[in-house]
Amino acid sequence: MAVDTPARIAILGAGPIGLEAALYARFLGYDVDVYERGTVADNILRWGHVRMFSPFGMNHSTLGLAALKAQDESYVPPADDEILTGLDYADRYLLPLSQTDLLADHLKLGVEVIGVGRPDMLKGEEVGTENRADSDFRILCRDSAGAESVSTAEVVIDTTGVFGNPNWAGEGGLPAIGESAIRDRIEYGVPDVLGSAQAQYAGRQTLVIGAGYSAATTVVALAKLAESAPETRVTWLVRDSREGQPISPIIDDPLPERAALTSEANRLASGASPNVSFQAGTSLDSVTYDEATGKFHVVLAASAKMFHEYDSIVANVGCRPDNKIYQELQIHECYASGGPMKLAAALQEANSGDCMAHVSHGPQSLINPEPDFYILGAKSYGRNSSFLVAVGLEQIRDLFTIIGDREGLDLYKSAITLLK
Repeated sequence: MAVDTPARIAILGAGPIGLEAALYARFLGYDVDVYERGTVADNILRWGHVRMFSPFGMNHSTLGLAALKAQDESYVPPADDEILTGLDYADRYLLPLSQTDLLADHLKLGVEVIGVGRPDMLKGEEVGTENRADSDFRILCRDSAGAESVSTAEVVIDTTGVFGNPNWAGEGGLPAIGESAIRDRIEYGVPDVLGSAQAQYAGRQTLVIGAGYSAATTVVALAKLAESAPETRVTWLVRDSREGQPISPIIDDPLPERAALTSEANRLASGASPNVSFQAGTSLDSVTYDEATGKFHVVLAASAKMFHEYDSIVANVGCRPDNKIYQELQIHECYASGGPMKLAAALQEANSGDCMAHVSHGPQSLINPEPDFYILGAKSYGRNSSFLVAVGLEQIRDLFTIIGDREGLDLYKSAITLLK
């Protein structure tokens, strides 16, 4: 729905899409509050050691560069074709962007949004009417000291992502027996195996679970570690039958980093390294942790209840959206991905397994039954892991044609003249 300036827009999350959305809103004259339970680019910094697949040119906006140049004429951005690590991306673009005059005073860091609702109506009231838009959103927050407070906004944009909400490693997407009790001992992210976490993995036995690029990154790093620590052992587990080729190659892959990772991961899975054992067609049945020995006791679904022992478990099994924030709002969620239904349907119709083929599906795909509440970024893709920042920038552009009620509005195109 159209919302005139200077309305207040609450943006949840200070990752790349949250910051870029806030910047777009500020350029248009909206009041903005950016809520972030951690620090700027917090999720990205958790995998900061990993090199991105996409070049910098796909991960910034012209508006962002214009804001940085206006703030500091000496600012030199990374080259468009440069492949950055997550840490480089944060240090050289996202963090400086967050400190520009347009954004710095609008960040509420260390503030977690517990929930968003309407103060004078419940989830099941005024279904399908625009009356829900007549009252502002009520936003319940909690700061780092545990103190709670309430704020309001006329528009809410959820860009909190999915990274901090991993899937379970057991069969059927449920927890393996015992997994929930020791979840804090299992690594669900991508550990810095060759850096800060090296001592935890060198010369030890690690179980890696997952069939995506995160698992491939972990396995390749552990195999590299084994070159200097020969006792390092890796068991790589995937639940479906992918004998010798857990990662499907993309023909003429336009992303060299992704192509190289795919090739090396598949080479290791085919038996090229004595330090890597690849097992397809099985999953985690049960797991316990022995406090005395510091080891995991694991039973695999296809191992006739035989126990296996590991020093570490890395479960790169993907992530899912956390809908607790908006569970009191009228959000139509996809029954398969957990993302907003209109966009999920568009993604399903496009049916492309390569993230490079994805585009924004237009303003209408971003609309929920709840007026003025929008989900952008990785969270808008639900459990679909093929989201690109470049698509998120297109979503921002599309969204503000709705909020500003200006078809064809494109600040990114306008900002190009500011960079000349």
